Amino acid sequence: MFTAERVADAKDWIKGETGDWEVIIGLEVHAQVSSNSKLFSGSSTEYGSEPNSQVSLVDAGMPGMLPVVNEYCIEQAIKTGLGLNAKINLYSRFDRKNYFYVDLPQGYQISQFEHPIVGEGNIEILPIDSDGNTLDPVSVGIERLHLEQDAGKSVHDLSPDETYVDLNRCGVALMEIVSKPDMRSPEEASAYVDKLRGIVRALGTCDGDMEKGNLRADVNVSVRKPGGELGTRCEIKNVNSMRFIRQAINYEARRHIEILESGGSIDQETRLFDSLKGETRTMRSKEDAHDYRYFPDPDLLPLNIEQSYVDDLKAKLPELPDAIKSRFMDDYKLSEYDARILTADKIKSDFYEIVANGRDAKIAANWTMGDLFGALNKSGLDLNATPVSAKMLGELIDRISDNTISGKIAKSVFERMFNGEGNADEIIEAQGLKQVTDVGAISVIVDEVIANNKDQAQKAVANPKLLGFFVGQVMKATQGKANPQVVNKLLREKLGL
Repeated sequence: MFTAERVADAKDWIKGETGDWEVIIGLEVHAQVSSNSKLFSGSSTEYGSEPNSQVSLVDAGMPGMLPVVNEYCIEQAIKTGLGLNAKINLYSRFDRKNYFYVDLPQGYQISQFEHPIVGEGNIEILPIDSDGNTLDPVSVGIERLHLEQDAGKSVHDLSPDETYVDLNRCGVALMEIVSKPDMRSPEEASAYVDKLRGIVRALGTCDGDMEKGNLRADVNVSVRKPGGELGTRCEIKNVNSMRFIRQAINYEARRHIEILESGGSIDQETRLFDSLKGETRTMRSKEDAHDYRYFPDPDLLPLNIEQSYVDDLKAKLPELPDAIKSRFMDDYKLSEYDARILTADKIKSDFYEIVANGRDAKIAANWTMGDLFGALNKSGLDLNATPVSAKMLGELIDRISDNTISGKIAKSVFERMFNGEGNADEIIEAQGLKQVTDVGAISVIVDEVIANNKDQAQKAVANPKLLGFFVGQVMKATQGKANPQVVNKLLREKLGL
């Protein structure tokens, strides 16, 4: 499977003691299917339930229990394949992957081996370097997508002498998306996973929640001299954040280089990433397919899908991130950077469209990405938990546009909104923050400021740059409520500028 065609640019090479090395990266991403029930049983998939409270006799591997395919999971896999520009295999088959572990009660995992439901595809990624610069686009090939059931969970930290097993996760549907080894840097790998997450979220086929383990990656890393033969790879299991993916690849690539440059050889193995130490460690020697003794599952018939069924699903696909990004750039005239940030996932793009509806698109983007996203990052909240809804943020922008408040006052109003004190109108009214637009009232204050600063006024006539001093004095006298445009206009008139 791992035959690398792409030749990396020099910037992707790692310098070692004996010269440059090229890193070859392939990823196996496990995405939990968004479904209310499991792949082969009717048990619930709700997260956070009491241990072993969502386990049917099928999930528990009881004798005589027969699995029944969840058709909705099949639909979700096909939709994902279409979103990956991949071939949908009208014939596919489930196989038994045989191995023993305490949280696998059947003694085998039902997966797909020779005949996956989705074949080859490709996606284009835009890696971002450590300075936030967008690098050249990279096309990453998809080898396959297959369906399989998840195992249970072993809990080792509740007792020093015993291991506890929670089977709630056992039987949950997973899509394993296998890339070709087309990535050459940690930045490309994290951009690939980020792109996948955006696609499955837009499709509604996986929620992409990496903290809950609903989307996680097995990272395959090897190194070679540029243009040389592919090296021995190691697999790093279950990495569940973009940052950890980059750290794991960096560590593992340098580990390989140090071993090879000291005259050693790389053992093919499966490793784990320790996020606290920033290191990988051995988990087990890497198994090959024959070690699992795959054979067709005798309890499940092959899947024979009609092309018309696939065509119908394709016709109903929602707008995908790349298409939304292009539309934002065309319709809203946003920069590539702004459009990329706002279309990183469907939640963000949907939120922004509500804020921008009927308003200045750039101002809406600035408030969404700058003030709101900044406040969310600082507070550790996700956008789906924001205390300031899209409707509320749009209304705040309206109060700036209709001169009810100034942009400066809007910042303080936003802070109060974020702290749960109400919407913009409620806060403006309660705090008496309405902007003073009465020209007569402002004119009186301007006259007073000029009269109290006659020397500065004479200097301002000769040096208009001093106008800012008077603007500040008027704004101070009005507690920031005077309309800045009116203040500037009156000052220029009265000072003869």
